[in-house]
Amino acid sequence: MAAEHLRLHTLCHSVEDAAQAVQADKADFVKNVCMIDGEGHLLVAIVKGEDRASTSRVGKALLIPPPRLALEQEMLQLAGYPAGGIPSFGFTATFLIDPKVLEQEFVYTGGGSPYSLTRISVQEMMRVNQAIIARVRK
Repeated sequence: MAAEHLRLHTLCHSVEDAAQAVQADKADFVKNVCMIDGEGHLLVAIVKGEDRASTSRVGKALLIPPPRLALEQEMLQLAGYPAGGIPSFGFTATFLIDPKVLEQEFVYTGGGSPYSLTRISVQEMMRVNQAIIARVRK
């Protein structure tokens, strides 16, 4: 996989913190919003850093009832990563990428901990996570 893993000395629990830490624009970041469907499966809505994910739109995209947001302990158990460090790939989940993310050539995403980021091309991210492209932002 072609990506750059960045270990930081500052906590990057928000897009603002992360952008400041790597001196990048907030528009270059994505958020990975974890949700749980009715059968307990992990879903990850990938949206631009300034956007919010919609459970109802995720449900419509997958033709299921709206999922619920995952709890922090569920994220750790199902993805293997803590909240604030969830990457856009690398674990078993259904990934959905909002079309606005496709406007970027490269993005920063969670790097596995609140102290790390990964810089990856959107095309590479889509290749490795086999995402569904669907409007999932509010």
